[in-house]
Amino acid sequence: MTATQKPSVLFVCIHNAGRSQMAAAYLSHLSEGRIEVRSAGSAPADSVNPAAVQAMAEEGIDMSSETPKILTTEAVKESDVVITMGCGDTCPIFPGKRYEDWKLDDPAGQGVDAVRPIRDEIHNRIETLISELLPAN
Repeated sequence: MTATQKPSVLFVCIHNAGRSQMAAAYLSHLSEGRIEVRSAGSAPADSVNPAAVQAMAEEGIDMSSETPKILTTEAVKESDVVITMGCGDTCPIFPGKRYEDWKLDDPAGQGVDAVRPIRDEIHNRIETLISELLPAN
């Protein structure tokens, strides 16, 4: 990453339908376009988890048009930070990248009441990530 380049983050979860989608939506929203955001999964679902969409809508973030995407080597190469969501998904490893694994409960099959605490934990982690990637001037 150079001084003139935006930092970029890739969130990875097997189905790319819940945790990684919520993380990407929060990072896009809270960084106000100052960070390039991607999300993907090794076995993408057909659609984003409706409870995740509902939980994020409560925060004023619309994920209803998002679709799960397949993880590519190119997406990993193009990202400065790669974050897996505690789902056991693996990514290609490239030197010079920052890798993290966020251990988060799986929202699959859960109602919105169970998804809210996961959403809130993601929100807290995203705020920390933003402070690390975009230090105050």
